[in-house]
Amino acid sequence: MLAEGTDSRFPPVTKLHGNTTGLKPSELKSLDYLYRRRLAPHQIVSPELARNLCELSAGIGRQVGVLVDRRGAITHVIVGDQKQLFIPELGRTRAGRQRFRGLRLLHTHVLGEALSRDDLTDLSLLRLDLVCAIQVGDLGLPGTLEYATLLPPSAQRDDDGTPYRVEGPVRVHALHEDFAELIAALESEFGEALSAAQEVDDRPRALLVGVEVADERGLDRRMEELERLADTAGLQVIDTLVQRRRQVDPRTVIGKGKLDELLVRSMDLGADLLVFDRDLSPSQGKTIGDRTDLKVIDRTQLILDIFAQHADSADGRLQVELAQLRYLLPRLSLMQKSLSRLTGGIGGRGPGETKLEIRGRRARDRIARLEGELETLGRRRSLRRSRRQQSPLPTVALVGYTNAGKSTLLNALTRAEVTAEDKLFATLETTSRRMQVPDAREVIVTDTVGFIEHLPADLLRAFQATLEELDDADVLLHVVDASDPHAELHMGVVDEVLAELGLAGVPSLLVVNKSDAADAAEVRRLATSHDGVAVSALEEEGLDELLHHIELALRRAGHGDVRSPWQVQSEELAVEPA
Repeated sequence: MLAEGTDSRFPPVTKLHGNTTGLKPSELKSLDYLYRRRLAPHQIVSPELARNLCELSAGIGRQVGVLVDRRGAITHVIVGDQKQLFIPELGRTRAGRQRFRGLRLLHTHVLGEALSRDDLTDLSLLRLDLVCAIQVGDLGLPGTLEYATLLPPSAQRDDDGTPYRVEGPVRVHALHEDFAELIAALESEFGEALSAAQEVDDRPRALLVGVEVADERGLDRRMEELERLADTAGLQVIDTLVQRRRQVDPRTVIGKGKLDELLVRSMDLGADLLVFDRDLSPSQGKTIGDRTDLKVIDRTQLILDIFAQHADSADGRLQVELAQLRYLLPRLSLMQKSLSRLTGGIGGRGPGETKLEIRGRRARDRIARLEGELETLGRRRSLRRSRRQQSPLPTVALVGYTNAGKSTLLNALTRAEVTAEDKLFATLETTSRRMQVPDAREVIVTDTVGFIEHLPADLLRAFQATLEELDDADVLLHVVDASDPHAELHMGVVDEVLAELGLAGVPSLLVVNKSDAADAAEVRRLATSHDGVAVSALEEEGLDELLHHIELALRRAGHGDVRSPWQVQSEELAVEPA
C-alpha cells in the first residue's frame, strides 16, 4: 500500500543528490521514496511530508531536503551533512528577471537552528520560489519551521535593505498561507517593479565594486569618481558595494563572503554588469564572470569605453581601438563565456581551431596595422607642427584633470564653440584656436584631453602621439576645478602625467577655474599657494587678470609682450586641427 500523500502515477526516480556516502540500502530506498510524494498547489509543505523528512533526517543524522515544483511534484531529493545541503546544478532560470525558478526548497535542520545565511543565499542566487527550514524535534518529529521569500526592491525593509521576507517560527499544522497565491503575487510585484524601473531609466544596470587594501586610502573618493565614469559611459548605477581587507584576493579580488553578498545583491537588483574600481587580471575577470554569470569590467575598460564613445576624428578612433586591442589581447584566452567567441554566442565552441584563437591572431595583426597608420598620421602632424613653428605665434596649451573646464575656458578666451559638457572626458581631440589681442600679435591656444588618476598605460601610449602637441607649447595653463574637494590631489596627478610625458620643464601657470561654484576662501588659498589665477570660465570672470599673467609667462619664455585689456576675436587655424 502507498503511504498517505503519495501518487502511484509517478514511479520512483532513483537519482539522489548530495552526500549519500555511507548510507544503508534501506535508508537510500526510503529517501528515494520521497519522489512519490506530492503537495497540493496551495501547500507550502504538508504535515505528512514534514514528518517524513524529519524522520529520515533524524535516522541518518544529516539534513534532508526536496525541491518541489509548482505542480507539487518533487524534482530533487538532496542529502547534506549536519549543517548544510549541497544543491545540485539546476540549469538556467526561467525567462525574465521578474520570474522565479519555479522550485521551492523544503529541508530539515538537525541542530535546531533557524534559516541560515546559506539558505538565504541559495534563495536569492537560484531565484527559488521559497526556502523552508524545518527543525527536527524529539523522536524525529517536526518542530517549528521558518520560510523565506524574496522581496522586490520597492518592498525591501530594514535599514540594510534586506531582500527577504522571513516568516516563523511556526508549527507546520498552523501554516495556513496559500503558496499559489503567494508566488503569483510576488512575481506580479517583481514584474511591476522592473517595468517601473525601465520606464524611468532603460540604461544598462551596473553595480559598482570597490576594494581598499591596508596600505591604501581614498576608497570613497575613488568610488565617487567611478560612479561619474559609469554615468559618462551611459550606465545606470543601481548600487555600490565596498570592502576593506588586508590584501586583494588573488582569484576573486573580494573575499568569498563578500562575493556571495555581491551575487545576492546583483540578482536582487537585476544588475546587467559589475564594474570594479581597480584593474582586474585576466584570470580574475574570468573567475568573477564565471561565478556571477554577469559581464565584468574594470576601471580601465570603462575608461576605454568612454573614449570609444567620444572619439570623433580618425586619429582618435585609431588611438582608442589600439588601446582597446592592447588591453584585450592578453585576456582573450581567459574571457568569460559570454564574451569569449567572435560569433556564435554562449557555448559556441567548435572542433579544431576555435574562433577565439583566430580572434587573437587577428588582434595582433590589427595592432601592427594600427601602429603603422598612427605612425603615418604622426609624421603628418609633425609636418604641420614644423610649419606652425615657422610662425612667430607663441602657443599656450590647456592641461588638467578631466572635467576641470578646459574646453569652457578655450571657448571663453577665443569665442570658439568646441563641445564643453559637465562630463568626464567630453574632450578627446586636440583643438587649436587663435586668440587675438588688439595691438599685439596673436596667440595659439590648444585644448587637450584631460588626465585622470591611474590613467591606463595603454591609453596613454595610444594618445601619446596626440599629446605631442604639448611639446611645442611655450606655456602650459594647468586648469584645476576649485569646486572639487580633491583639487590638490588632482593637481598632483596632472603633474605626474606631465612628468611622464617629459613636460615637467615647460613653464606653467595654474588657473583656478570654477571660482563661481567654489568656496571663496578655498579659491584664494589655491591661487595664492600656487601663484595661480582665479577665474570662472563659465561666467567669464577673471579673464583680464589671466591674460595679464599669460603675458608675463610668455615674456619670461622670450616671446615679448601680449598686452591687455582682454578683447578677443577667434578664428580657426588655417591648418586643420590636430
